[in-house]
Amino acid sequence: MVAAKKKAVRKARKGERIRQVAAIPFRMGEDGRVEVMLVTSRTTRRFIVPKGWPMKGKSGRKAATIEAQEEAGVSGKALKQPAGTYSYWKRMTNRFVRVDVVVYLLEVTEEMVDWQEASARQRAWLPPADAALLIDEPELSTLLRDLAIPASEPVSE
Repeated sequence: MVAAKKKAVRKARKGERIRQVAAIPFRMGEDGRVEVMLVTSRTTRRFIVPKGWPMKGKSGRKAATIEAQEEAGVSGKALKQPAGTYSYWKRMTNRFVRVDVVVYLLEVTEEMVDWQEASARQRAWLPPADAALLIDEPELSTLLRDLAIPASEPVSE
């Protein structure tokens, strides 16, 4: 993953757009409504969705699933079609770069008590409208606020 970040930085220096993949972990709450999980970023402690760099030899959907496991301690089934995209300014060592993010919905089947980044992040389950209020990126906030689980891929109960 370090190689992917270095490649992204090289592209950004050339003025090219760079991309990441993200997951929106979701589940059905006790009231039967959809809940989504947000995590805090390691540096600014803002609420975000689990995301990361594309991984060589892995689909965007698979990479998003791996990021959700590492950053949020959840695993499950990523829906085939992306839920949408958003762009944001990523803070790098000595500059900000524009990043385009492809977002996948991840139906959570397991929530781990201990996971790779547990000591560096907090996580929270929220209704999508509440999660949207906590997100700084306007496009991601809109995506969360308007979140709909595709009928063709029903949520298992």
